[in-house]
Amino acid sequence: MTALVQLTVVPFGSKRLVLITQLLNRKRPPYQFPVAGALPARPPPGDGTLELTRPRRAPPSPAARWARRAALPSLSLSLPGVARARRPQVAAACSRSTMAAPRWEVVVLGLASVAWCVSRAQGGGGSAQFPWDRVRLPGHVVPLHYHLLIHPNLTTLTFTGTVAIDVTVTQPTRAVVLHSKRLRVSRAGLEAGAGSTCAVREVRVLEHPSREQLALLASEPLCTGHNYTLSIQYSANLSDSFHGFYKSTYRTREGELRVLASTHFEPTSARMAFPCFDEPAFKARFSVKIRREPNHLALSNMPLVKSVNIASWLVEDHFDTSVKMSTYLVAFIVSDFKSISKVTSRGVKVSIYTVPEKINQAHYALDAAVKLLDFYEDYFSIPYPLPKQDLAAIPDFQSGAMENWGLTTYRESALLYDPEKSSASSRLWITMVIAHELAHQWFGNLVTMEWWNDLWLNEGFAKFMELLSVNITHPELRVEDYFLRRCFDAMEVDALNSSHPVSTPVEDPAQILEMFDEVSYEKGSCILNMLRDYLTADVFKAGLVQYLQKYSYQNTKNEDLWDSLTNICPTVGTDKGELQGDGFCRRNQQSSSNAHWTKETLDVKAMMDTWTLQKGFPLLTITVRGKNVHLQQEHYRKGADSLSPTENGYLWHIPLTYVTSNSHTVQRFLMRTKTDVIILPEEAEWIKFNVDMNGYYIVHYEDDGWDRLISLLRENHTMISSNDRASLINNIFQLVRIKKLSISKAFDLTLYMKRETQIMPILQGMNELVPIYKLMERRDMDDTEKQLKDYIVNLFKDLIDKQLWSDEGSVSERMLRQSLLLFACVRRYQPCVDKAEEYFSKWQKSNGTLRLPADVKTAVYAVGAQTSEGWDFLLSKYQHHSFSVDKDKIASALSLTRNKDKLQWLMDEGLRGDIIKTQDFPYIIVSIARNPSGYHLAWTFLRENWEKLIKKFELGSSSIAGIVTGVTNQYSTRPQLAQVKEFFSSLEEKSAQLRCIQQAIETIEDNIQWMDRYFDEIKMWLQKNHP
Repeated sequence: MTALVQLTVVPFGSKRLVLITQLLNRKRPPYQFPVAGALPARPPPGDGTLELTRPRRAPPSPAARWARRAALPSLSLSLPGVARARRPQVAAACSRSTMAAPRWEVVVLGLASVAWCVSRAQGGGGSAQFPWDRVRLPGHVVPLHYHLLIHPNLTTLTFTGTVAIDVTVTQPTRAVVLHSKRLRVSRAGLEAGAGSTCAVREVRVLEHPSREQLALLASEPLCTGHNYTLSIQYSANLSDSFHGFYKSTYRTREGELRVLASTHFEPTSARMAFPCFDEPAFKARFSVKIRREPNHLALSNMPLVKSVNIASWLVEDHFDTSVKMSTYLVAFIVSDFKSISKVTSRGVKVSIYTVPEKINQAHYALDAAVKLLDFYEDYFSIPYPLPKQDLAAIPDFQSGAMENWGLTTYRESALLYDPEKSSASSRLWITMVIAHELAHQWFGNLVTMEWWNDLWLNEGFAKFMELLSVNITHPELRVEDYFLRRCFDAMEVDALNSSHPVSTPVEDPAQILEMFDEVSYEKGSCILNMLRDYLTADVFKAGLVQYLQKYSYQNTKNEDLWDSLTNICPTVGTDKGELQGDGFCRRNQQSSSNAHWTKETLDVKAMMDTWTLQKGFPLLTITVRGKNVHLQQEHYRKGADSLSPTENGYLWHIPLTYVTSNSHTVQRFLMRTKTDVIILPEEAEWIKFNVDMNGYYIVHYEDDGWDRLISLLRENHTMISSNDRASLINNIFQLVRIKKLSISKAFDLTLYMKRETQIMPILQGMNELVPIYKLMERRDMDDTEKQLKDYIVNLFKDLIDKQLWSDEGSVSERMLRQSLLLFACVRRYQPCVDKAEEYFSKWQKSNGTLRLPADVKTAVYAVGAQTSEGWDFLLSKYQHHSFSVDKDKIASALSLTRNKDKLQWLMDEGLRGDIIKTQDFPYIIVSIARNPSGYHLAWTFLRENWEKLIKKFELGSSSIAGIVTGVTNQYSTRPQLAQVKEFFSSLEEKSAQLRCIQQAIETIEDNIQWMDRYFDEIKMWLQKNHP
């Protein structure tokens, strides 16, 4: 039996060091070292040892010793028949893996010599019992400092690494358990810290692949209160997914394919790049070194300190030591990127990195980042703690962006902006994404949730801070116009039985990934907006600053935030607040009703626990009896004819707001019981609750309450705000879903929209009506389907006809134009189609050189893609470098063709990733699923490629959730439901239990009930109101 042996020169601190170099003859007996005595001055004859002499010196630190060892020369030999090594300073090690033969390595491991053996242990299986039986790591070995050396090879698409982790031990243990995923460990050691008497003589290495864990098992217990250095050398392939240390590619203008390597570790993929304690509470410092070719550039979280030429073809970059942070925030990139930079008013260097040919598209992001970083430093009253902030556009990127501390990463469309070619919606999105990631530098990075069950403390806050920051730094974008939409999106998911509380227990990586959803992000941001409105802006801000200052470089839970917000009593205007003995702020009873709440005790925790620890949201029912307004709350839930017994206890503390026909002054009332009564000063013609939809709840007006509001909209819709109008449109259709109102009543309300001009109510009207049309389209209900389509187009016809085919106007006007023209052209509204065809024809004749107005491109491309020739021309431009900012728009248009072969090709190519980037595949398959010619194809593709999809995008990811729900959410027949249930139940347990599958099934069931219940009524209403 022959196996590879690694022989390495290691400093001993003694005069003499012996390195074995002899390849033993296969027929000779196993070589045995002498059992006792010093290392022989002269080796046994014929054994070919080499003697080296080294002067005595003070022993280096374990980390330095390991780093030096990694750089020393090594020799690989085949060593047959090795049975054992009896000399403690030189040890044989084996790997009992799934390989046919054990892998033996002879390693000299310095002062605290270690014999080690890599075994794969599955619980009680394998060659040894794995010393830990839980998904979460034990807490008694704590990392302090990682010394990481990474060397990627962009030709072989592999990398090697060495990590030395300084740890401290808090209770006796023989095992150090950490994370490792798909890493090939070639050497490991465990050494006591300088001055320690607790030497480690032997250590075995065990693997538990299914739990992604690695254990170093010492022969004796490690000493409590002592520090050790854990050292591991390993290699791996660059990941071909979008997580871990992964490969990305791009083509130059000349067509040359270039490769780079980048990281994405959140939530549990740092372990794919280096062995680590990959949980957010294990914060540590990181010293990173990266080896690269001289023509490449390396980036990491911290600034470059120095570069060392290892060889003519190899440079080693040394980066400054980081602040204390979680593993998921570590980042590094090796590429040929170019950059532009500016310095903030407080001296932080901000740089945008991108592929060389797109650097001219980086200026908008740079200016926005500088402005936003300055805003956050001022708002949080805490300086940004790093000397630099890099923003890098990665050609292949699964999500929108990632908040790695000091090196945030983005998909190109979320960072690069061309003033000549990019649309207004692109500018808004880029600004909000940058605002989100920079908010994370405080919320998430400086103060981090203790565990992923409270992910919303990161993501809900960053999402909320988008609204707060962009509103001030870029007021022209009117970001508040779009905040409401995210609350409606969250409610869509949160109304399902398969929803979950904002803070919910999770353990394994797939469950953790599932937390990155609308509930953590959108609902989290909406309840924070509600809380800010409740506390007032000043109190809210003061509480946040206290929270961030108190918990800097630490980890927190839900209640830590509530405590910080409860114990704040600043003076607001002339209203005095004071902290009572029970720790609660109480307001002056004479406070004006529009400034404060009528319930004087502000128990933030009691209130917010009702929003974060139970799923869903309340439905508030209003019954007016003269001056008395009767209130009742219940859990809003789709598809439920009656509440289940477990839901009787659902109760929220609802910060109610309302205006009436008599007064536009916002009245406030904190409702903490199932029912309550408000007494008005005088009777009102109408009453509107949840002013501007700042609260995360919906409202039902009993008796003639809705009729009064519908009359108000018809007679003078501007009496209430555009957000209030959008919320009425949303709420009335949600009430239809739970049989509180008829569909006729909801359609009656939409009639006023012929006079609507504001973006939020118009988009909300489309978001309610178009899906109903799409459900009918799926069932081939030609007559009613056409009638409904004509009604919707007619509602907005006057506004569509007024649109200029240009880029003039405010951001809101431009975004409304883009939405209206695309809607009209896709619905084949002839004046729109004619205009778009004219533009496309001219553009095609110019071979794409004619400049199209940025905001009308989506409509022009959508119409052009309807012909085979136009589709092919668009595809050729998709591949051309000069249309990089239009790729998303072109891909959307390509998915609208009625040609099934072309649709199939799009999905095949999207998954392959050569012509169409795989990062865009989730969007493409969902877009095809919305196409009447493509929804069968999309479902078939999902089924046939499920394993490939979860390998590429990860089980539990938002990409997989988006694909599953997007492909199925317009199904409304029982055979379709049966197909979906049958396929997903046939999958292995982990896939079958995904939350998105439960959501998909619930949505189809809801659609079936909806169509059964309301189709005939819609038909009759249309015949009566839109003959």
